Amino acid sequence: MGPDPTRSSGERADTPLTAAIMAGRWIRTAAVDDEHGRRWRANPDPHGRPAAPGGPASLHSASLHSASLHSASLHSASLHSASLHSGAAGIVLFFLELAAGTGHEAYLEDARAGARHLAATWRRLADVSLHHGLAGVVLALTEAGWVLGEERFEAAAVAAADRIVRSARAMDDGGIGWSGDPTPRGDGGVVLGLLRAAAALGVPAYEEMAIEAGRRIARLTAPRERPAACPALPAEAAPPGFLAGTAGTAFLLARLYGATGEESFLDAARRGAGLVRAAGVATGRGVLVTDHLGYCSGSAGIARMFYELYRVTGDRGDLEWVKRLARGVRESGAPFRQTAGLWNVACQCCGTAGLIELYVGLWAATGEQEHLEFARRLADHLIGRATGYDGRGYRWYQAYRRHRPGEVSADTGYLTGAAGIGAALLHLDAAGQADRPRRVILLPDNPFPPIPVPAVALRRPAG
Repeated sequence: MGPDPTRSSGERADTPLTAAIMAGRWIRTAAVDDEHGRRWRANPDPHGRPAAPGGPASLHSASLHSASLHSASLHSASLHSASLHSGAAGIVLFFLELAAGTGHEAYLEDARAGARHLAATWRRLADVSLHHGLAGVVLALTEAGWVLGEERFEAAAVAAADRIVRSARAMDDGGIGWSGDPTPRGDGGVVLGLLRAAAALGVPAYEEMAIEAGRRIARLTAPRERPAACPALPAEAAPPGFLAGTAGTAFLLARLYGATGEESFLDAARRGAGLVRAAGVATGRGVLVTDHLGYCSGSAGIARMFYELYRVTGDRGDLEWVKRLARGVRESGAPFRQTAGLWNVACQCCGTAGLIELYVGLWAATGEQEHLEFARRLADHLIGRATGYDGRGYRWYQAYRRHRPGEVSADTGYLTGAAGIGAALLHLDAAGQADRPRRVILLPDNPFPPIPVPAVALRRPAG
């Protein structure tokens, strides 16, 4: 039973699971079926504009992304209908998780139709990146093949990953890569995607390519006589954040150290972590590194880097930094009051859903109840601001473009819209169910446990 539309948002009694179901209902209204399968419109509102690559939303904070990254986003504008970021790949993942969370096989049909579209159209993609291109499609097809038991999707994933490997090229500095950008927005994301594909599809060549490309990225971080290769390069071109910054690159290098044991990767990751630490500002018992709180460029993403370092080295100093960042978010008052770091935005990329992922993951990693309690408070706030007055399901209107606060849209996609918000709510729903533990689908740049229950709880008898 849905919420009473005459009640205020704060009086809604939805659980995270029912809110995710309502998000799925709205996403279904955006479905477009053709001879290839199913895709979903990024924004099904009659006059809405999507927060998709290439649109005005592509730079939600001009201070975070360089002009070159903006050009890359414009180049990928036509690809968003398939992407992990805002298209079919991310929505397929959401429906797979919704089926697991509810036990309703009808959601598997949504995922199957989307996977059919991806399997039929992936050859059109020129972009090989994780969030906007082919590496994200490989992830969705792999998960669909595994859950649905359909070899055709796994075969398409292998063919697409093979093309990513073949498309690597020699870079001017002597290494190999694809775009030259070492961050998760660029080659770093491709490397993460190939590492995941190697493990899931059982193809060692993908890991070999990922490691070789990673060695180039590690060399790029080596100390130089000058602070930057080009002194005229603006400081915001290399921010400390995750998606397009130092923290994300250091996360990748830590992941490669965990895969290989090569000290050069750990040394490079530690250099990056040192730069991030140096930018930290104490906030009582917590810390903030940037004025942002979200995954893409703030605390939620930076915490992932420190947790990955802890995961592969066991250094509790790194775990303490994760906790300090989490405390800094709580001390900011967000999302219960809007701040410069968490404005009117709800999505995984830079909003409340990305914070839920942080606190659920940190609780699963540590068993410290305060993290789960705060995740639930975040979810209550997020559900309360959903729009669902017309019976079509839940969506979240937000000012994704930070410097254009009057431009509000509601999107279906994973990083920018209802699919990713629904996924975060499903991960919270799965948290703590030691008697019915279920695997959740985490993106390759999420280092937290894929079963969101502390290990000590899983060892205890149920009940």
